[in-house]
Amino acid sequence: MKNALILSGGGARAAYQVGVLKALAEILPEDAHNPFPIICGTSAGAVNALALASNPEHFRQSVADLEQIWRNLTPGSIYRADTPALLGGLARLGASLFNEGVGRKRPLALLDNAPLRMLIEKTVHFDNLEPAIQRGDLEAVCVTAMGYSSGESVSFFQGHPQLQGWRRHRRVGSPSQLNSDHLMASSAIPTVFPTVRINREYFGDGALRQLAPISPALHLGAERVFVVGVSGNRNPLRWGRRRPIRHSPSMAQIMGHMFNSAFIDSMESDIEHLDRINSLLALIPEQARQAQNIHLRPVDSMIISPTEPLDRIAGRKIRYLSRSLRFFLRAVGATAKGGGATAASYLLFTPQFCESLIELGYRDTMWEREAIERFFAPQPQAEPSGSKFWNLARLRLSASV
Repeated sequence: MKNALILSGGGARAAYQVGVLKALAEILPEDAHNPFPIICGTSAGAVNALALASNPEHFRQSVADLEQIWRNLTPGSIYRADTPALLGGLARLGASLFNEGVGRKRPLALLDNAPLRMLIEKTVHFDNLEPAIQRGDLEAVCVTAMGYSSGESVSFFQGHPQLQGWRRHRRVGSPSQLNSDHLMASSAIPTVFPTVRINREYFGDGALRQLAPISPALHLGAERVFVVGVSGNRNPLRWGRRRPIRHSPSMAQIMGHMFNSAFIDSMESDIEHLDRINSLLALIPEQARQAQNIHLRPVDSMIISPTEPLDRIAGRKIRYLSRSLRFFLRAVGATAKGGGATAASYLLFTPQFCESLIELGYRDTMWEREAIERFFAPQPQAEPSGSKFWNLARLRLSASV
């Protein structure tokens, strides 16, 4: 059974994925090789995915290295956050109004993420991908970005030569030699980070228009998927909750919902769709499926997502940002009081916020230890797929971080 790891986007929220992977490395045998021959990532999740894929022989060590990077991150490691840089970004946006909304010398963006490229080139060893594929340690690795000209979600993948590209409605799979441009494009949050040109098109954050986040892994041959999300919306205890209305939505609150619609909603919808397909297939006998040429197959899934609202954690950690960045976020309402802490959470690359998310991801995963051990068992028991690994531990509310 080919396992696939799917890491969604979410800016600084991707620190949660590191905690999940840390717990997973402890649950699996110490000498275990890479448990995921197929690794797919989007946005910040793509950076984590490539960091793991570039050293698949030593899964536990790769996770430890990734944790070390995230625990030492600062906003300056990802983007220039000083006052001149912020003013420069605003000035470029203003100047574009006199040039039909187009950047004169480089793509428009509020923040300069040149430090992120330096971090990627330092920590992700792209040269290791092809040898790992040839050794059989890795089947394929995939990074998704969105083309601004075509409007298509393009999954750039590097894998075995027999793997073919695909084309669906607004979804394309393209065999590629992955490099830092693909990661920069996949993590280019709209209006915040600049787009990246790959071949003849400019690309932005892969979460945009990604209608089926699980689909690339299935196209690459995955039979089971391990999904790490960055939203706590799957916790039934929080469904239908409403906060009291204090004021009209701030600019940051509106942006936060736009970011969530791109980074979170598609993944949750695709997981729900996968569960329904699995339930439907369970009602159709195998012989009937073959007789009717139904080319669908059940896909086991394991989903780990936060048991706490990450925007609430972000609201408590904004104070650790630089004074200039705090001033800017406060001006647009990206604070707990302004209702826009969600938007701030995508930019909170501070040790305090990342450590809280790593610890939360570790704790949430350890709650699921028995389910995870069953998922990775050589001969898993036959039982309904999809939501079978969503057990009572997911309903518990964790302590505040």
